[in-house]
Amino acid sequence: MELAAQAGCGTLALTDHDGLAGIEEARSTAAALGIGFIPGCEVSCKFSPGTLHMLCYFVEPGDGPLQDLLESLRQDRATRNARLVERLNELGAGITMEDVEAEAGGTTLGRPHFAAALVKRGVASSYEDAFDRLLGKGRPAYIPKAVVSPEAAIEAARASGALAVLAHPLSLGLDPASLERAVAELAAAGLAGIESWYGRYDDEERAGLASIAKRHGLVATGGSDYHGTFKPDLSVGIGRGDLDVPDSVPDELAARRDG
Repeated sequence: MELAAQAGCGTLALTDHDGLAGIEEARSTAAALGIGFIPGCEVSCKFSPGTLHMLCYFVEPGDGPLQDLLESLRQDRATRNARLVERLNELGAGITMEDVEAEAGGTTLGRPHFAAALVKRGVASSYEDAFDRLLGKGRPAYIPKAVVSPEAAIEAARASGALAVLAHPLSLGLDPASLERAVAELAAAGLAGIESWYGRYDDEERAGLASIAKRHGLVATGGSDYHGTFKPDLSVGIGRGDLDVPDSVPDELAARRDG
């Protein structure tokens, strides 16, 4: 939140993967700094040939269909993480769950934290090396986590008073016609927006995605996708320095939710 204030952000959303940890701390800090705050999460979804990430905005800690889904995903992630430690040690890594937890700092454990632990142990030379040789899909230590369908994530979000937004759409690797069809299908299932103003996209890509959003009656949202040291090229609010998400986006999302 402090980095967001320094960057001049008017509103910031916290959307950690598969969890709502940190929401209350972020909310109170944002209020103290005079920044608008949107609680959320990011859910991994099944999508051929890879994985689709769904941002869920305006989801609060507590009870609800989306919260239940997140708990199920967290339980599966815990099982996957324990198996991942075992697999890495079978390969001679010599790391412990405590090593990984130390890298996570209390947040949801994921492969980036394993990569950081491997670097610290000297097993990998860098975050990229850890994924390329061990943790990436198809590599010796890769263990998939549970994922849900995009439609299930959208339904759970809507049933919990939240909005579902397609994250970084170009990461799906689809040609323009296929992406258009995918967005149309998701819009029909209740998708509220697509992340158009994204930290790593250029102006042409951002404008193209905003046009797709408009054609399907969706909100063109934006985000830096800040991941701290795991994505060192992306800064809060400004991405690589050229990101400027329209100030109207939070109001457009709120209107969609209220409607």
